[in-house]
Amino acid sequence: MPDPLAGRPRALPRVNEGPERRFDPHSRSLLTVRDLPRFSGYSLFDRIGRAVCSAECLPRKELFESWEVARRARRKLRGGRVLDLAGGHGLTARLALVLDATSEIAVVVDRRIPKSAQSLADALDESFPRLSGRVELREADLDAVEVARGDLVLAVHACGALTDAVIDRVVGAGARLAALPCCHDASTCDTGGLDAWLDVGTAIDAVRATRLRASGFAVKLERIPAAITPKNRLILAWPDSPGLGAA
Repeated sequence: MPDPLAGRPRALPRVNEGPERRFDPHSRSLLTVRDLPRFSGYSLFDRIGRAVCSAECLPRKELFESWEVARRARRKLRGGRVLDLAGGHGLTARLALVLDATSEIAVVVDRRIPKSAQSLADALDESFPRLSGRVELREADLDAVEVARGDLVLAVHACGALTDAVIDRVVGAGARLAALPCCHDASTCDTGGLDAWLDVGTAIDAVRATRLRASGFAVKLERIPAAITPKNRLILAWPDSPGLGAA
């Protein structure tokens, strides 16, 4: 669907009105063409929102999560191949390419890629033609994916110990990481004994951050808005050596 606002004069930006203020960003309802009026502005987020609505396949929550993770990651981590592990529809990978044109390609990996992922890809390619042919959707296990030095690895809500498996691959390759963990489970994830003082989720993520630092990585900890998801702790990490870290 062509962008109905393409080519129109730009309006003045709306003060103090981020995307999370418009309607409940935590909803799992699918975005459809009925939601197009909610994305009627001229910001990059609005353009992305209209493309997603036209695809009619993505839960609202995933749009907001992917946007918040991608823009925070790209503020710090520029360039490189993008690997979106346990990537589902692959929206975060595509947004990473939109936000930083210096990354040439992205690979979205999941054991099962949703059939509707291609509908989302087509809608975004129509709105952002420079994405066309630059994102590969690959059905595979994590172990089958080669992670290379300098890659930007995305892991948005890779459940439980899957986040730890992603960290293993990042550390082993000397890649860079943007991870938004979820499904914290003390039976499969390391709490480091910190759950005596902290809730289990915080303990597990603290151990992850400490492990990355001990492995020679610089680590930046952030949060995306809790209105989008209560599992909102974002771990950004990169090798703490010249030429391999943040931009």
